[in-house]
Amino acid sequence: MRTERLRECLAADAARLREAVAGAPAAPVPTCPGWTMTDLADHVTTVYLHKVEIIRTGAFPGEDWEPAGVGLDRAYAELAEELAARDPAETVPSWYPADQTVGFWARRMAHETLIHRVDGELAAGLPQAPIPADLAVDGVDEVLVRFLEHGSRNWPDDFGDALESLDGRAVRVSTTAGGSWLVRLAPDGVTVTTDEAGGDGEATVTGDPVTVLLWLWRRGGPDGLSFGGDTALVEVLHELMAKPTL
Repeated sequence: MRTERLRECLAADAARLREAVAGAPAAPVPTCPGWTMTDLADHVTTVYLHKVEIIRTGAFPGEDWEPAGVGLDRAYAELAEELAARDPAETVPSWYPADQTVGFWARRMAHETLIHRVDGELAAGLPQAPIPADLAVDGVDEVLVRFLEHGSRNWPDDFGDALESLDGRAVRVSTTAGGSWLVRLAPDGVTVTTDEAGGDGEATVTGDPVTVLLWLWRRGGPDGLSFGGDTALVEVLHELMAKPTL
């Protein structure tokens, strides 16, 4: 997705999140156990300000960094201002070696905000606002490639012993709006192939992009998805997604 489009989505979802927080600040967040809506807002505020610091300084903040004492509204405004003022190709550090750019953070913040506004809607009892198909397809790619694949290969300890029982079989994840990923589950880490190569694997998951995205992020159930092949392997993938999507 183009960075301009990601910024549009970020703006819409940040506004929806702020609406949800304002309406029910003390509500528990069922998808973030132990958090209230205020905790969710504080988390997103800190994340925004942390990324502002990275973009402004060109470096990760030190261990003694603390976010400025501002609320979610101001934190979003500062983030939006920095993203609008920068070339997406400008070099800044990130945790993903293959993409050290402002554009990386624009994408990451768009998807961070999308998932947390869904959390906010669930907590506040609000109907889920529409999720654009292009954003959902992009989000499936991000969570599989940058969170599951990269995370399992670079921070395997974060997955506990969940990788040990994997046997190298693969799940083909596809959306009805385009996008297909062969997700190979192996003890030394997950490999994601982002094209049609490699066949269907031993199991398949197919659905509209929003349903697939929320299922992978464990913010939505399986209704509307089609499963094929070894459904037990599908469940292995879904349980594995609990690690990078906390």
